[in-house]
Amino acid sequence: MTYVSFPGLGIDPFHMERVAFTVGPFSVNWYGILITCGMILSVLYALYHAKYERVKSDDILDLALALIIAGVIGARLYYVAMEFDRYLVTDGTFWSNLGRTLYNVIAVWEGGLAIYGGIIFGFIAAIVVARKKRIRFAVIADIAGPAVLIGQIIGRWGNFVNVEAYGSETTLPWRMGILQSADGGQTFFSESYVHPTFLYESLWNLIGLILITIFYKKKKFHGQMFLFYMAWYGFGRMFIEQLRTDSLYIGNMRVSQFVGFVTFVLGVVLTIVNLRKAAKKKEDGGEYTAAFSGFSHGADSDAEETRSADGETAENVDPTEKKEEAQEEKQDDGKID
Repeated sequence: MTYVSFPGLGIDPFHMERVAFTVGPFSVNWYGILITCGMILSVLYALYHAKYERVKSDDILDLALALIIAGVIGARLYYVAMEFDRYLVTDGTFWSNLGRTLYNVIAVWEGGLAIYGGIIFGFIAAIVVARKKRIRFAVIADIAGPAVLIGQIIGRWGNFVNVEAYGSETTLPWRMGILQSADGGQTFFSESYVHPTFLYESLWNLIGLILITIFYKKKKFHGQMFLFYMAWYGFGRMFIEQLRTDSLYIGNMRVSQFVGFVTFVLGVVLTIVNLRKAAKKKEDGGEYTAAFSGFSHGADSDAEETRSADGETAENVDPTEKKEEAQEEKQDDGKID
């Protein structure tokens, strides 16, 4: 039985059950409950910001459903792809191997998700939803980015319950003890004291969420908050991953550390480019205001927003869609019935 302690903080060893409760033959784990809570809070947070972005709540709910499904699939496929040898079965007949391998691939309930896979697939899903709903993708991204952070903040505590995603050994005051006992915690036959990297990442993401919430209404261009999320999370993960003992590798390279570095660089570079564009717009136009200048906090979005003829928000409709509609109207005007 595994026990956890924080001796430097005066917290004695205690045991955590992974299973919260059972319903017949089915077990419900704390990890799943925490992930579900994270999803719900993420959707509520997205609905909160949708008012400022003049996006309908129904569109946000559709986006949330697409992101959750795509995110889980992507997180699982990414994880399996990085450690495919663990899931590949080769000791039986062809059909037996195929069936057991496919089962291993989809058995997400047995653990194994990678956040970057979820972000990649979620990104693709957001593009599809934005196109279908005829909303600017940058607006969708700004809403979804900080919302995803909430899921990551809470989800890391699921790693804590499972006693996983921790780091290398350390003697720091906030070290986490992992202890094995066979007699209910009376004596321990195995002890190690490690970096609580789940806590590092959860706190880092919490700080990022607070900053995004503070500066959201002061953003200078659509997409800025998503780029901040990319840079912030990538920078933190790049360093935290170096401490972990369960990293996925390609050769001698930690995959998540490399992806974190790339994500950080892209977020910073694209932010600088777009801020320069915003500054140039101010110079050319004589005046430039933040995206939410003049908006009142908590105002009724349905009362304030100006929608196009088909019920969409005029400001946030994808400009390419507007152009296509204008061309279609022009062609219709030229027809002889």
